[in-house]
Formats: sequence, C-alpha cells, structure tokens
Amino acid sequence: MESSIRPIRTEEDHKVALSRIKVLMDADIEKDALKKNELDILGDLVAHYEAQLFPIDLPNSIDAIRFRMEQEGLSSRDLIPIIGSRSKVSEVLSGKRNLSLKMIRALHEHLKIPAEVLLKEPGGAIPQPNQFIDWSKFPLVEMANREWIPKKKNLKDHAEELIRHLIERTGLSPDALPEILCRENSGSRQNAKVDVYALQAWCYELIARAKESPLTVSYSDNVITPEFTQNLVRLSWSDNGPRLAKDYLESRGIHLIWLPHLPRTHLDGVALRLSDGIAVIGLTLRYDRLDNFWFCLFHELAHLALHLKSGTNEVFVDDLSLRRVSASVDNKHGTVDKELQADEWAQNALIPEETWDRSKIWEKPTPSAVTTLAHQLEIHPAIIAGRIRRKRGNYRLLTHYVGAGLVRSQFC
Repeated sequence: MESSIRPIRTEEDHKVALSRIKVLMDADIEKDALKKNELDILGDLVAHYEAQLFPIDLPNSIDAIRFRMEQEGLSSRDLIPIIGSRSKVSEVLSGKRNLSLKMIRALHEHLKIPAEVLLKEPGGAIPQPNQFIDWSKFPLVEMANREWIPKKKNLKDHAEELIRHLIERTGLSPDALPEILCRENSGSRQNAKVDVYALQAWCYELIARAKESPLTVSYSDNVITPEFTQNLVRLSWSDNGPRLAKDYLESRGIHLIWLPHLPRTHLDGVALRLSDGIAVIGLTLRYDRLDNFWFCLFHELAHLALHLKSGTNEVFVDDLSLRRVSASVDNKHGTVDKELQADEWAQNALIPEETWDRSKIWEKPTPSAVTTLAHQLEIHPAIIAGRIRRKRGNYRLLTHYVGAGLVRSQFC
C-alpha cells in the first residue's frame, strides 16, 4: 500500500493522517519496520500540527505558586521572605496584587517556578538585576501622570519593569542601563542639584519619541552648512517661526521635540546622536519666550554641527542658565570649551559677529534700534532683544520684544 506520509497543513490533511494512524494501530505491524516508521512519523506530524492549532496555555502563575507551596508543605507565612510582607503575600495569593519583577526573581529562585509561567510569556526570561540602579528613585508618579509609563497601583513595586519597558521603547539595551547618561561625558552644562534619575527618565522619553516617529529623511554630517543656518534663522521672521523651524529641521533629518522638563532637572535642551545615526534635539521650553527658543535651538544645533559627528555617542545636556556663571573654570574633559564653542557658534549664526559689533546696539538699546536691525537682518526682534539683555545683564530691558508666551502653543 502506498505510504500516507505527507505534510499536514489543512484540516483535511489532519483527518487523513488520523485515519491512517488508526489503521496502522489496529494492524499487527511489530514485524513491519516500514509501517512502524510511518506510524512514528505521522504521530510527530500530527502532534506538531495540533500544537500550532491548539497551543497549550501556560498555567496561571498563582496556581503555580499554590502548587509549589503544597508540594513543599509551605504556608503563606513562609512566603513573606520571598514576596515581602504578610499583606503582600495575601494580596498576591488572592489575585489582588500583580507580581513585581523582584517577586518573580525570588519565586523563580526559591520555589523553582519556571520564568515563563511567572512572566506569563512563553519562552520568557527574567532579566538580570542591576545593582547600580535604585528603580524606585525614578519620578514614577509624575511619569505616570504624563503617560510616559502606565498608571497602576503600587508604582514603586513595579518600578523596574515599568522603566525597563520605557527603555525598550528607545531601542537601547535594557541591560546597558543607563550608561548613556551615567558616564562622565564632555557634553554637560549641568546643574549640580540635578536629579539624575529624573534627567534619565526625560532623556529616555525623548529618545523613545524620536524612535516612534521616524523621519523620511536620514541625517548626515554635511547637512548643517552656512546656507542651512541662514535659511533657518530667517524663519524666525514669521510669527510661526518655531513651528516652521521644526518642519525645516525634520525635512533634513533632525528631530526637534518639545518635551516639558521634569522637576529638578534644571534642563533647557539636549542634543544627541543615536547609534544608528539619528540626530535628536530636545527642548523643554521652560522659558516660553522667542529669544530663549532661538538661542536654545541654535546652541543644540551647534553641538550637532561641531561635536556630534557620525559614530559619536556623547550626550549634551544643557542648563543654559549656567551661562551666567564664569566660564573660566576648566576640567579634564574640556566641558567648558565645548559649551563655549556652542555659545559662540549659536550667537554668530543668529547675528553675524561683524554686524553685531558694528551696530553697537547694546549701548543705546531703544525699541526702534532693535526693530531696525531686525528688519536689516530679516530676523525676529526677539533674537536681538535677548542678546542685548544678556550683554547688559539686565533682564528687565525690552520685555515687550522677547516674545513671551509665543512658543509652546506652536508645539501643542
């Protein structure tokens, strides 16, 4: 008789195979090696097909815990060192509290419950703990309120898995936490009082948003030219300049993302390149003024132009209020030099140095002088007013010319 062995891809194939198996099992095939082999192969094919069609669900994690307790003769009190407290044990066993990653590690280690059962994920593996991070120090409540992480009960208990999920959105390795910011790098003008965990959270959300909104154009090192900067600064002449600037940059492969700062980050802007070459500028707009927007934007753009070439993995984190501090301090990484370079590049790109020096406008900063120079350069008066205020150290000057309250609304 012709062999019935063939692939099982349909329900009809499945019925034919089962019928042939019944025939073989009813026959005396002990001395027929070919038929015995046929039966074994058909059995494997049917098992494979049924496993795909009718997958076996993983056992419930709570049922698995209770089963191991019964096997080992354990009481709920015996789980306190593993789960954390009597109330937590009670809530877990009653299904009122989800297992945290910390609990899952302990249950896997002490009760030998498979990781995939506890994670409710076929083939799932428990990530190794990171001894250098206190996950509970991330600003979890604020992050949940902003919908950066899911809102849920017992945020601190679930801090690790929530932050790991955020980092997975960035495309960075969750087990390489958080070297992108923890290393000493030459790209920080950073307040000494900054909350490093809040700063990390902000940067991760920034990168995640860039990754989740890919641009149609790739960034390259030769994009930022004198013509590029001239075209960009002239967009400031329009009332919609910030919005136009975003469109202009993104059409050339540069993400420009507004992300309000978190408390205790003292942050104005960030410039970075990802490993795949993506260029990102993040602005907090903590001061909603046109003069502040244009200088912050060009300062971060300077880092892209001068310091963030292909293959560079520095992150420039800037609190621009520190420009008021003496820039004469040096350190082994040359931080101040790079920040001063970015300041000078931004100032010259916004207002050419020769024009600024020749105008002497800061000596008699009248509104008419500001508007006249703005018309001459075809830029917004706020850029000139902001430079004058900084030059004279008087931030009460020209308050009606800095464009207060005109930026954030363009990014909403």
